[in-house]
Amino acid sequence: MEQTDGHVTGALRLQVGGSTRSELRSALDSRGVQLNAHAETLLDHAAFERRDREEINIVERAVGDFNLSNGATLSEVFAAAREHGLALCPPDTGPYLRLVMTSQANAPDSVLSAGRSPSGALKVASAPLSDDVDFPKGFYLRVVDNQQWLRGYRCDDEYRFSAQDRFAFQQGVD
Repeated sequence: MEQTDGHVTGALRLQVGGSTRSELRSALDSRGVQLNAHAETLLDHAAFERRDREEINIVERAVGDFNLSNGATLSEVFAAAREHGLALCPPDTGPYLRLVMTSQANAPDSVLSAGRSPSGALKVASAPLSDDVDFPKGFYLRVVDNQQWLRGYRCDDEYRFSAQDRFAFQQGVD
């Protein structure tokens, strides 16, 4: 994996699965990764039961890379990515990606929650685990004041991500 200006260029081969929920939490804790309440909620979901390990390829793209210069809703971002040959990541990708993505650039600000997509965040594109608007939609990775975070985020079907917002997708899925 290469990084330019704090962004992944090319594809990152990533092993996901194979760990229990408690093993994942322990690995994150041992590396000093901070979690917010939404990340904790996601980690408590059944999708984080131990499953067979698999290797996936991760690529990072901005919403604007999909010709969505005016931004887009989450479903529009995911549909545009599919049209560009990308797929959603397995739901448990976030913690595994946080554990290997150790050189993410520091966010340009230290605001942790502002009712908008935070600057410097890399959202992990995965199918929401619940249709409930109050349940977190997924994870994002961010470094704030040199502290690594794995945070969960919520949004409704109307929220528009900006053209600059960045997502991690799975590449090479048939």
